[in-house]
Amino acid sequence: MSKNLENKVAIITGGSRGIGAASAKALAREGAHIVLVDLLECEETKQEIQDINPETRVLIYNIDIRERDQVEQVVNETARDFGRIDIIVNNAGTCSRLDLEHMNDEMWFRDINTNLRGTFLFSQAAIYPHMKNQGYGKIINISSISGIMGGPFSGKKDESGENGRSGPAYAASKGGVIAMTKWIAKEVGELGINCNSIAPGPVETAITKGMNYQLNQAIKRMGTPEDIAEAVVYLASSNSDYITGEVLKVCGGSAIG
Repeated sequence: MSKNLENKVAIITGGSRGIGAASAKALAREGAHIVLVDLLECEETKQEIQDINPETRVLIYNIDIRERDQVEQVVNETARDFGRIDIIVNNAGTCSRLDLEHMNDEMWFRDINTNLRGTFLFSQAAIYPHMKNQGYGKIINISSISGIMGGPFSGKKDESGENGRSGPAYAASKGGVIAMTKWIAKEVGELGINCNSIAPGPVETAITKGMNYQLNQAIKRMGTPEDIAEAVVYLASSNSDYITGEVLKVCGGSAIG
C-alpha cells in the first residue's frame, strides 16, 4: 500500500462486478474507503474489498443512477457518514449492440440515460457543494474508445442487427461523457478538482462476454478490469494532480491515432 489514497473516500458506480469492482478493490488496496453503487447485489465485492484491506469501510447503495433523488441521497449520506467525498468513479453503464437500422427508443434512451445522465448526476451532486467546499476532488469518468472511434469494428451482424460492435447509442453516450469531462475540467479546475476520463478498449467483462473481437491492435489480447483499475488509481492519486480534462486510452493500442 502506497498510502497515497489512505482514508480518501471513493464512490464507484457499477461497483458489483467488472471494471467497477476491480477499481473499488484497487482503491481499497491503496487505503481508500469505498461506497459501492449498483442495481445489482454488491456483498461479494464488499467481502473481497475487506479481505484486501480490513481497515477499509465499505458502504453499499442499490439504486438507479438515472434518478436524481437517489443519486443525491447516496452523495449526501456519504458526505455525512465520512465527512467528505474525494473520488467519484462514474463507471456504471449499459451497451446496446443494435445497429442504426434496428435501434429503437428504448435502447437509445437506456444507454444515453445510464451512461451520460448518470455521469452528469453524480458529478454535479458530488462537486456542488461537497468537493467545492473542501477544495479538492477527483472525478474519473469511464468512457470508451467507442466514443472516440464511433464504435470499433467487431464481428458480423445477425438478422436482428446485433453484433460485437457497440451501437450508435453507446457511441453517442460515451462521446458525450468525453465532451462533458472536458467541459467540467475547465469549470472546476480553479476549485481544486480534477476531472478526467478513461477510455477502455475491448475488456473482458459481462458486457463483452461472447463477443468476437478482432483484436486488430498492437497488444494482441483483451484487456482486463484490473488494467482499467490501475489507471483509475493513478487518476485518483496525487500523482495526477496536474492532469485534467484528459482522456486516457487503455485499449492495447486499438485506438492509436
